[in-house]
Amino acid sequence: MTVTDFIGYFAAFVSTASFVPQVWKTLKTRDTASISLVMYSMFVVGVSGWLVWGLLAQQWPAVAANTVTVLLAAVVFGLKLHAVVVKKEKV
Repeated sequence: MTVTDFIGYFAAFVSTASFVPQVWKTLKTRDTASISLVMYSMFVVGVSGWLVWGLLAQQWPAVAANTVTVLLAAVVFGLKLHAVVVKKEKV
């Protein structure tokens, strides 16, 4: 592994891991009132775009990070969407 690869994987790990506390808190409390549905929608689309780009460009740190980030963000997005649709929470 080159230094460049290491830096890429390290940055991918740290930025992806930064979502874990939010997901954990949201799962634990089920409170999504302060989370913006529009922001999370845009974020999930953006990260999905980076994932596709990483696959096409064979940039494996980007693929690894964005795969995990999409999954983590999808959890919070799903809880927020449920709160808006089912619980009639404000967007």
